[in-house]
Amino acid sequence: MSDATAAPGVGRPRTETRPRADLRRAGERYRSAPEPGVETRHAFSFSGHYDPRNTHFGALLACNEETLAVGAGFGDHRHRDTEILTWVVEGALAHRDGDGHAGVVRPGMIQHLSAGSGVTHTERNVGGAAGPVRFVQMWLQPDAFGTPPAYGLRRIEPAADGLTLLASGLARDAGSEALRLRRSDAALYVVTAGPWQPLPELPAAAYRYAHLTAGSLGYRTVSGPYGGGRSMDPGDSVRITGPAFVDPVAGAEGAELLLWEMHSPVAYG
Repeated sequence: MSDATAAPGVGRPRTETRPRADLRRAGERYRSAPEPGVETRHAFSFSGHYDPRNTHFGALLACNEETLAVGAGFGDHRHRDTEILTWVVEGALAHRDGDGHAGVVRPGMIQHLSAGSGVTHTERNVGGAAGPVRFVQMWLQPDAFGTPPAYGLRRIEPAADGLTLLASGLARDAGSEALRLRRSDAALYVVTAGPWQPLPELPAAAYRYAHLTAGSLGYRTVSGPYGGGRSMDPGDSVRITGPAFVDPVAGAEGAELLLWEMHSPVAYG
């Protein structure tokens, strides 16, 4: 995914506390075609698209849904001071970077590129593919800037309860198999549930971002009689502040969603 993001500073403002579940539909995303055979749907302001009311959520700077046709991809492009997480929904994505790392990301795997002081890489639909590759790529602000770049790729073992930790910078997760983020108060999970089953208990945080990758999901905005019912389809997302995402239940085909746990927002200054 090609672009450069200017790194904000390190001072963190007061955390937002008002509970809210802000549903954003897949069709509301800004679409772009940055390369031949590439379609991108952006959740936030990105590259030539700028909406001053929609630049980030919590520490999350980007959440892009990418579709790369057979033979398509992003040529050499550079990133810096960004934690980049990639989750493939369909097909296979080939990654190669200037520091000598190469890997193929397939469904059930998580890739982490910590751009640090700067790294150049390519992303392409894997050679010999019969169809497109579809993936979600998310950019997170790190705690420190100018660090050496780092790369990680692992196949996950789904947790029995449906809440599988993919990557984390939290001290509590230091001994886990999760990829290690350079953000000390954020973690990424994949959450799954079978048809008509409730989701497992989700971690609490000041900021949570849920992106549905497969199936469908229903939830209430707050607990009690005043909580309105909402539904989600693939590509929909919810920006959650406080305890505002209540009783989530999978639909007829089950559900898979990516969930960010974030305890502070983007820092400036």
